[in-house]
Amino acid sequence: MNKLNITGKQLRTIGYPEGAVISIAMQTINTHYKHTLVADAFVILTNILAKPEDYLQHEILHTIAKQLVVQVAEEKMAIPLLATGIPYQIYGAEHIEAGALAQMEIASKLPVAVAGALMPDAHQGYGLPIGGVLATNNAIIPYAVGVDIGCRMCLSVFAIPAAELKSKLEYYQKVLVSHTLFGTGKDFTSRQLRHLKTEDAVLDSPLFNEINMLKPLQQKAANQLGSSGSGNHFVEFGEVQITEQDAIWNVPPGNYVGLLSHSGSRGLGATIANHYTKLATAITVLPQEAKHLAWLNMDTQEGMEYWLAMNLAGGYASACHHAIHKHIATALCMQPISMVENHHNFAWKEMLHGQEVIVHRKGATPAGKNVLGIIPGSMMAAGYIAKGKGNAAALQSASHGAGRAMSRTKALANITKPMLANTLAEHGVTLIGAGLDEAPMAYKDIETVMQSQTELVDVIGKFVPKIVQMDGGDVSRQRDRYRKN
Repeated sequence: MNKLNITGKQLRTIGYPEGAVISIAMQTINTHYKHTLVADAFVILTNILAKPEDYLQHEILHTIAKQLVVQVAEEKMAIPLLATGIPYQIYGAEHIEAGALAQMEIASKLPVAVAGALMPDAHQGYGLPIGGVLATNNAIIPYAVGVDIGCRMCLSVFAIPAAELKSKLEYYQKVLVSHTLFGTGKDFTSRQLRHLKTEDAVLDSPLFNEINMLKPLQQKAANQLGSSGSGNHFVEFGEVQITEQDAIWNVPPGNYVGLLSHSGSRGLGATIANHYTKLATAITVLPQEAKHLAWLNMDTQEGMEYWLAMNLAGGYASACHHAIHKHIATALCMQPISMVENHHNFAWKEMLHGQEVIVHRKGATPAGKNVLGIIPGSMMAAGYIAKGKGNAAALQSASHGAGRAMSRTKALANITKPMLANTLAEHGVTLIGAGLDEAPMAYKDIETVMQSQTELVDVIGKFVPKIVQMDGGDVSRQRDRYRKN
C-alpha cells in the first residue's frame, strides 16, 4: 500500500479554510494515518470539518479540530470584505499570473481601499501583489509596503566613455568587488571591511530613542550602512545610452559609464516590517484570504509609529545607496554628472480627488508628472531611465522592473549554470556572484513590460548591464586577490 499524501489543494477542495489548519491537517493525517486508504482519510477529514468540537479530546486529531475552532472564531470576529471591490486599472493583464490578479482583487475589497492599480511586472507576493498599488483612507498596511521597506534604485552617470568597461574590465571588476558587500546579516564590522564603514545623519535620528522597538536596531543599522541584501539586489556597471537630451533630466546625448544599484533598508527595515505586521494582524482581524492586508489606522499610536519608522527605514535605504555610490565615485576619482533614484516598497501621503490618501507602492515606481525613475530589466536585459506622465488611473505609478516569470523554486529547478553562463556570454555580461534564481530567464521580457506602460512613462535613456555584482558567489577570495594587487 502506498503511503498517504493528502495535499493542501485536496483539503481546500473539500472545504478546509485557508490558514494554519491546512498544514496541520496535512502533517497529522499523512504522519499518523499514512497507511489509511485515501477514501477513508477523506471521511475522517470531512467529519472533523463538519463537527470539530467532537474531536477536541481525540488523542491525535485534536490538533486539527482545535485549529478549526480557532479559525472559525476568528472568521466570526473578522472585519468583512466588501462584496464588490473598488475599480482598478490593470496594465499588461495578459502577462500577469493568476495569483497576482487574485491578490489584487482581494485588496480591492478592503473597507479602507479607495483606489488601486496593477503594474505590468506584477507577480504574486504576500498581501498586496508585487507590482500592486493601493490607495487607502487613513490606514497604513505594512505588507502592502513590503518587508524590504524603501527598497530603491539609484543610478550615477559618469562622464567616462562606455567603451572603457570593456577595455578596462579587470579594473572595473576590482572597483565593484572592493567597495560592495552583499548578503543577509552581513555588515562592516570585520577588520577586512572596516574601510567601507561610513556614517550618515539618518543614524542620529531621535526616533531610535523615541520608539522602543527601534532602540536595539541603531547599532546594527550603523554596521550595515552601505551594504546590500541578497536575492535580487545588485550593484552593477553598465552603459548609459542617451539619444536625445531631455529638458527635465538635462544630460547631453552620448554613451556613458553608469553605476546602478538596487537594495533596501537591510535588517532595520525587515525588523520594522515584521514587528508592525504582527501588530496589524492582531489589531485588524480579517478573513484568512486577506489576513496579510491587515492595516493600522493612522490616528492610532501603532499606525503613527509605523509611519515614522517606515520613513526612517526609507531614509536609511537612501543613505545605503549614497554610501555605495560615494565609495565607488571616490575609487573612480570622479563625481557623477547626474544621479537618478527612486523608492519602491513604500507608502506616500498624496491627494486624490481632493482627499488625502495613503498610496502604497509595493514593487512599483512613482511616476508623477516629470518624476524621474529607473526601471531595470535583469542582469542581462537593458533597464530604462523613465519620466513619469502622471497617469491618474495608475495612481501616478509604473513598474519597478521586469518582474519575475518564474518563482525562485522553479528557476532553481529549470536553469543550469551552463545555461546562465552561455546567456551572459552572448550578451557580453560579466557576473560576479548571484544564484541561479536570479538568472535572466527567470524574469519577464522588459521590452514587453515597457510596451504595456507607454501610458505611464516616457523613456529618456537606457542602461545596459556589463559588470554585475550580486549576492550568491564567494567574493571574499576575489576581494582578497584585488587587495593584494
